[in-house]
Amino acid sequence: MESAADENGNIKACEGDTEIFIYPGYSFKIMDELITNFHLPESTLLMLVSALAGKDFIMKAYEEAVKERYRFFSFGDAMFITD
Repeated sequence: MESAADENGNIKACEGDTEIFIYPGYSFKIMDELITNFHLPESTLLMLVSALAGKDFIMKAYEEAVKERYRFFSFGDAMFITD
């Protein structure tokens, strides 16, 4: 979705690959919510969720998930992140 949006948040039809790498500090154009699972430490997907919710918030969520024995990775528990 971010690849298909212009700087004003308007989505245009397109196809192909993207060159976007989303990490903390990325300025989202249209996305402000995400449903995702708990990702591997030091993964690019962890960087994505940290870009949306903030690294400190995500680290606290992961600490709680470990404490409460949530399941991680593809078949694990999920979380809803909203900005």
